[in-house]
Amino acid sequence: MNDSKVRVLIVDDSVLMRKLLGIILTSDSRIEIVGTAKDGVDGLAKVRALSPDVVTLDVDMPNKDGLEMLEEMMKTHPLPVIMVSSLTQEGAQVTLKALSLGCVDFVAKPSGTFSLDSRDVAADLIAKVIMAKSARLHSLPKVRGAETPKPAAPRRLGRREIVAVAASTGGPMALHQLMADLPGDFPVPIVITQHMPKEFTASFAKRLDSASELSVAEAAEGMQLRPGLAVVAPGGSHLIVKRRIPGGAFCGLSDAPPVLSVKPSANIMFSSVAEEFGGNVVGVILTGMGRDGTDGAAVLRSKGAYIIAESQETCVVYGMSKAAAEAGVVDELLPLTDIAEALVRCVKGV
Repeated sequence: MNDSKVRVLIVDDSVLMRKLLGIILTSDSRIEIVGTAKDGVDGLAKVRALSPDVVTLDVDMPNKDGLEMLEEMMKTHPLPVIMVSSLTQEGAQVTLKALSLGCVDFVAKPSGTFSLDSRDVAADLIAKVIMAKSARLHSLPKVRGAETPKPAAPRRLGRREIVAVAASTGGPMALHQLMADLPGDFPVPIVITQHMPKEFTASFAKRLDSASELSVAEAAEGMQLRPGLAVVAPGGSHLIVKRRIPGGAFCGLSDAPPVLSVKPSANIMFSSVAEEFGGNVVGVILTGMGRDGTDGAAVLRSKGAYIIAESQETCVVYGMSKAAAEAGVVDELLPLTDIAEALVRCVKGV
């Protein structure tokens, strides 16, 4: 990203919310508000007139709501969009739909009054808006030939017993594609950490389940892991794996503090899987902001696990997988469309 300010258009039908979002965003000197809009019709006109770098978009608006505006905008003037969403079950459904239409990420709608989490909400909004300027949109052509760190020297594969996947920004769509690409007879269980609020993960797991030949469920304490099942860490809890012999492997949930400001943490999940399965693991790091997963991948790889990371050409945000590659703990950097095939190869030891 260059040194110029991130030019933001705020679209929200509430005068109060437009003002509040403006105050939050302009508190960071890297951000400039170039305009506001009161509904989707006004928003589309302002997108055309102002050419912002990033749009923050409310859901419930008159005349043309947020989803309608997003869908039309991604066809005619594709830009990075951050949805401003209510952390409710209904909000989860709408936000997941928005992610499927191409929005980059979402933030919790800030309260109109001061609350204990106001600072966290503001920091999250600012970080995601700044990140969004350089995000790659799903609707844009893939960019090939981008310079990426070289993966570690390839190693011989053995048979693996479990797959552990980490994702953050851009992850919902990446996971949707990955799970859809995997065959129904995939022979080992899959554990997934996607950075997402606790109100969203059950709905997200159901969406993945409907798209995949595998069964996908939100992880619960004591849930047994088995071939053909993928589990998603519930928001607000770290997913750990407990192995019992005899009896197989089971999910555990930890209420430990956030790691690198995220909960669930891929580092905790990866380290747990490494402790229980040693090197008989394939670790996968997909698109995402930050570096969660790198330390856990290092632990896995030190025990002989095989690590795959999504390459820059398909990442919405080349952050988590880049950090792992730069740390030298990645065996293969692959575009998203090649990862399912690589996983089948890895778990079958061919």
